[in-house]
Amino acid sequence: MSAEQVTYGKVALVVGASSGIGKACAEYLKDQGYHVYGAARRITPELAADPGEPGRDGGFLRWLQMDVREGASVGAAVQKVLDAEGGLGVLVHAAGYGLAGSVEDTSPEEALAQFETNFFGPLRMYRAVLPTMRRQGGGRIVVITSVAGFVPLPFQSMYSASKYALEAMTESLRMEVASLGIKVSMVEPGDISTGFTAARAWTAQAAVDASPYKKRCERAVASMVKSETKGPGPQIVVKDVARLLRMKNPPARVITGFDYKMVGFLKRIVPDWFLEYVLVKMYS
Repeated sequence: MSAEQVTYGKVALVVGASSGIGKACAEYLKDQGYHVYGAARRITPELAADPGEPGRDGGFLRWLQMDVREGASVGAAVQKVLDAEGGLGVLVHAAGYGLAGSVEDTSPEEALAQFETNFFGPLRMYRAVLPTMRRQGGGRIVVITSVAGFVPLPFQSMYSASKYALEAMTESLRMEVASLGIKVSMVEPGDISTGFTAARAWTAQAAVDASPYKKRCERAVASMVKSETKGPGPQIVVKDVARLLRMKNPPARVITGFDYKMVGFLKRIVPDWFLEYVLVKMYS
């Protein structure tokens, strides 16, 4: 299928596509016949030169270098997709990282860096793709958030805060664009086995022996690492993304995994003190 024959509905931009959930989503969409543009901050020459196996019905995966922390980089990458395809039907945003450390051990600069990627990055992406989707009269946006977007985690305060903020912004966006034919949804994974674990950053003060939180923080993160490495792979998230893209009227959010659906249910029915007790026990 030539580019001229592809409607915007079969053109997808996947952000954070070089690894983990983003990579799995990009491969899935390629195999569904999409023209997929995989964006990531680091694109190795080997990756850029290797298009991989073609998907069915003319699907492919091409790579774009993009840094979601820079507006010019985001704009240039989106424009490359539009120049090649004439439109854009799907945005899957899966870029982000975790930051470990107590609130007291987190500097404003470290918190801002977390938000630059996890919150302002999606904001830049939304602003870049929405004009095209509005002109087309439709489009789909699926953003990968986290269970930490509705259940804050100890010693992951800025990660949780950035995901809370991302969810609030995305819900507002969903209401703002619903009448324009643009469908917006969130997927909220729990502990998934991906490169996210190895990429977790630490605040500078968290590693200092004098920090009163050092040992507790290390124990909490060790518990998270154990759970993540034993968790399911990213394909479980891909299934939820695929289901949302097939639905005429997708919901605002989908929690990935039965265990985490139960966490979401408990948050609605149990007192705050009980949920806090459970979380402290889990991460101590």
